[in-house]
Amino acid sequence: MADHDLHLAQDPDADALLSRDPLALLTGMLLDQQIPMEKAFRGPYDLRTRLGHDLDAAEIAELDTLGELFATPPAIHRFPGSMAGRVQQLCRYLVEHYDGKAQNVWADVTTGGELLERLKELPGFGDQKARIFLALLGKQRGVQPEGWREAAGAYGDEGALRSVADVVSKQTLLEVRAYKQQVKAAAKQAAPKVPGTS
Repeated sequence: MADHDLHLAQDPDADALLSRDPLALLTGMLLDQQIPMEKAFRGPYDLRTRLGHDLDAAEIAELDTLGELFATPPAIHRFPGSMAGRVQQLCRYLVEHYDGKAQNVWADVTTGGELLERLKELPGFGDQKARIFLALLGKQRGVQPEGWREAAGAYGDEGALRSVADVVSKQTLLEVRAYKQQVKAAAKQAAPKVPGTS
């Protein structure tokens, strides 16, 4: 893994966990939907705090109280029940296919295409999320199998500011957020108008 610390949660303790724990990083990426990015990537730290120890995929896979841990105020996610279920599915998949170790998903891949396929097979990871996480691994964690930028698509572009893969500071977070707002506004502008609506 790359030496530098991540800045995805914009919180020193949460980011330190993401930087040293691949399961925390993978879980943060899974949680990154329908809530602010910083809250999503703080989620693994909040879960670790509530568990009282580091995250363990085998434990989480069997944990009956995971939904309660997610829902305890302040809730880890806007949809604590369903997202706790997704995290549990992810951990079960890791136990079944990767010896419970998130880093094994990318440890021995030789091409970006192979890594992309592995990521897309993870529960809760569609094509876009898989490409963004691939770009994050390549740009910030030193995971750079042959063709990784191509496999990540536009998210792998050098100098891009379009996703979590490009957030390395508060300033870049603001720039990525501004880019996403522009894309959203452009899509809204391009959408066909429905008669009778303004």
